[in-house]
Amino acid sequence: MRVINVRQKMAAAALGSILSAAVFSGCADSSAGGAGFQQPVQSLPVIQIKPVPASTSDEYTASLEGSRNIDIRPQVDGYLDRIYLDEGALVHKGQPLFKINDQVYTAQWNNARANLQAAKANQENAQINVSKLTPLVQNNVISDVQLKTAQASLDAAKANVAQAEATVQNAAINVGFTLVSAPADGYMGRIPFKIGSLVGKSDSQPLTVLSEIKDVYAYFSMSEQDFMKFKNQFEGKTVEEKIKKLPPVELVMADNTVYPQKGKVSTVEGQFNKTIGTISFRAIFPNVNGLLRSGNTGKIRIPHALSSVMVVPQEATFELQDKVFVFALGDSNKVASRPITIIGTSGNYYLVGKGISPGEKIVYTGMDHLRDGMPIVPQAMSLDSLLKVRPM
Repeated sequence: MRVINVRQKMAAAALGSILSAAVFSGCADSSAGGAGFQQPVQSLPVIQIKPVPASTSDEYTASLEGSRNIDIRPQVDGYLDRIYLDEGALVHKGQPLFKINDQVYTAQWNNARANLQAAKANQENAQINVSKLTPLVQNNVISDVQLKTAQASLDAAKANVAQAEATVQNAAINVGFTLVSAPADGYMGRIPFKIGSLVGKSDSQPLTVLSEIKDVYAYFSMSEQDFMKFKNQFEGKTVEEKIKKLPPVELVMADNTVYPQKGKVSTVEGQFNKTIGTISFRAIFPNVNGLLRSGNTGKIRIPHALSSVMVVPQEATFELQDKVFVFALGDSNKVASRPITIIGTSGNYYLVGKGISPGEKIVYTGMDHLRDGMPIVPQAMSLDSLLKVRPM
């Protein structure tokens, strides 16, 4: 038994040696074959870069306000009897908004008119006395002292009439003030008072705020760097002249839709805000359909035309560590990655300031497996044809 076991063990060891040698031999042959394998050269589309006219735009966060936000305040004290319209309602100039109880003011007006009638009666009586005494003085029947006294009484009566008329007019104005009407077209704001509230001229809160939004102001700010860029981009000796040369601007709404009407930048503040380092501009937009409201937010988009700039399709680029690169075609059709400086965007194209030169060729698509120094088979594409299919 022992002899048989020893022989079995020796045979097994010999078989293991043979198998190991075969495995090592196979690995060597495989390695030798791998060293001779070459990856096929890719055939990729390339485009030749050239300067073309383009337009870009700068965007700034904006807040909207009505061209006038009017505090509606009572001119007389009293209890609020009626509120004609609800918050947010569209109103027109002269339309009633609030009614204040007018009983006290109507009574004052009636009393003033009665006093006026009494004053006119006294004036009429004084006029009769003067008319009666005048011929008597002329005929030397009585002295002129009596006539002068009567004339003085007439003058006083006329003054009383004038005073009474002013009192009537003032009372009538107070009665008119009990009906509060809209001074302009606009939208009703919040109404902090309810029917029955005591309101008056000394209240800190207005009855409401009326936003006149026939035209809407969009306020936006530029940093000092953006302001310097703005001054360099547009013609004019002064900031006011540059603003006049600005093209119409667009308003991008909060949902990224573009407001259909274009606006115009009208004014700029005289100095920077030292706290936040910005300077404010104001653009005005027509609001014919009332789509814009005070308190809306959005972005002002200022277009800027460039007579000649390098454009690169965005799909011909890739990003690495916050930088944008392209694969440029070099000698022997080998590619090399190169960073580019982007100065703006237009549609699906980057506007490039530095990094590539006119006439250079870059890989358009298929860059996933490219590495620096790899050769390709370039397939020429026309940039003009691409711009026709996908304009900026």
